[in-house]
Amino acid sequence: MVMRTPRSARRRDDGQVTIEFLGMMPTIIVTLVVLWQLVLVGYTYTLAGNAADEAVRAGTAAEYDRPGKCEQAGLDKLSDAWRSGAEVSCGGTGSGYITSDVELQVPVLFPGTIAFPFTVKGHAGAVEEAK
Repeated sequence: MVMRTPRSARRRDDGQVTIEFLGMMPTIIVTLVVLWQLVLVGYTYTLAGNAADEAVRAGTAAEYDRPGKCEQAGLDKLSDAWRSGAEVSCGGTGSGYITSDVELQVPVLFPGTIAFPFTVKGHAGAVEEAK
């Protein structure tokens, strides 16, 4: 014999899933926002390292205007959103070793808008190419 619940008892549970989902919605949204921000921080570190590599590569191959070519190459691969607050500096020890340092600002949620008050740094070095 199968017991059936009265129709009024089943009606009391209507909408329960919707209410539980709405209760969890703020937690889900905050989790997604935090994960997206962590992705932006990681991507900024990747961009800073790549820009430093590109800058030092151009600096080692330059015959003249080494700092200018180095800085320009460091900025070329960056999109406008990261280029606005970027600082690229190139130098060397005088013994044939070229270095570059890149500092980028980490955007808050959307690249190209406001940024956090700290910077992400990338550093690269290479031996000067023989002429």
